[in-house]
Amino acid sequence: MSSPDPLPFETTLMIRDCCLCLHVQRAARALARRFDEALRPFGLTNGQFSLLMSLNRPEPPPMGPVASLLAMDRTTLTAALKPLERRGLVKVSPDPSDRRSRVLKLTGKGRTLLARAVPTWKRTHDEVEKLVPGGGSSELRSGLQALSAAEPVSAAPPSHAGRDHQVEAALTPR
Repeated sequence: MSSPDPLPFETTLMIRDCCLCLHVQRAARALARRFDEALRPFGLTNGQFSLLMSLNRPEPPPMGPVASLLAMDRTTLTAALKPLERRGLVKVSPDPSDRRSRVLKLTGKGRTLLARAVPTWKRTHDEVEKLVPGGGSSELRSGLQALSAAEPVSAAPPSHAGRDHQVEAALTPR
């Protein structure tokens, strides 16, 4: 006599149909592919566009707040910056107030490229918003922001330190 299956196929179907994490991951991948394709003529991926846009500030930010805003650790940010720096879109310099830290500056070439890419981003973004049922993109955005804000502290990358949270809070839309 065989023992009952400890994990019935019905469980797989239930999780497939209701798992928020799975559905958000699938949607994120689909969005990433759509924006990657739209930004390809500029030689940018959606991640690079977001990184460059995060540097479009009055003052060059330190790495910590940028990593925090983009929800990545500093090592990943450093790796993401390398090709942008090689292209002359970003300059990484020692922080004048703390030589151990680095500040990230969007170059003139980077600003020009972003300015050219923004209309394509806007058009693609508008197309995506029309795909959200019932015009609920504002509610979706609010819900995703709430989920991000509810991330357990222990899950935060080590780069999330006190002042980083203050800067991120100042940049996070309400």
